[in-house]
Amino acid sequence: MENGSIVHIDYDLYNADDDVLIETTREAVAKEADTFDENRTYAPLITVIGDGRLIAGFESHLLEADAETDYEFDIAPEDAYGERDPNAVETMGQDVLARSVRDPDSLAIGGPVEINGKQGILQMVRAGRARIDFNHPLAGRTLRYKYRIVKVVEDRSEKVTTLLETNTGRDGFEVAFDGDDLTITLPEFVAYDQNWAFTKFSLIRTLRDHVGVQTIIFKEVHEARQAGEEGEDSEE
Repeated sequence: MENGSIVHIDYDLYNADDDVLIETTREAVAKEADTFDENRTYAPLITVIGDGRLIAGFESHLLEADAETDYEFDIAPEDAYGERDPNAVETMGQDVLARSVRDPDSLAIGGPVEINGKQGILQMVRAGRARIDFNHPLAGRTLRYKYRIVKVVEDRSEKVTTLLETNTGRDGFEVAFDGDDLTITLPEFVAYDQNWAFTKFSLIRTLRDHVGVQTIIFKEVHEARQAGEEGEDSEE
């Protein structure tokens, strides 16, 4: 694969030390490992190769990969989530912990904790003290990936809609090219999305880097509502 390729990847991620499944995009694999979650959708990961969103070891392997080929390989901690850092394990007073989180009643041993923007795992609460591990949950582990590139997006318009949908988590975008200039007609939900301004400027850079567009026009369309449509205030 080349840098900038937009691909769909089916993968299974294991702890290489004990071959326990950590994550998968494949429903059949989750069921076989007895980790199936009926509340999630199992579907291939969509990513831009070389975009830096995947761990370094996986990115490097993808650059040498071919579509429709099965691969299995291990990634050492230094090319995954790093070695465990003892200094990232912090101890604090239980009262300080309670004041530092949004909902103290939700705290549980082994559960997630967020303090000052840092994500951690609550390891222990004893004698008025609490210990939190701020290492990544997969730090120090050798990871085993089994994966297959099931699709490479080639069509230029599909590249744009794929990037739009994966960056917003929504669909309904319409795209039209005039040479290298691009017009994107936005679905109405965008007008109420507080994150759109940030997402838009990130998308502009991505579209220029990976689709080769020049001028980008974002077009909003607000159709007139008819009386009685959802969202209209009704009279009592």
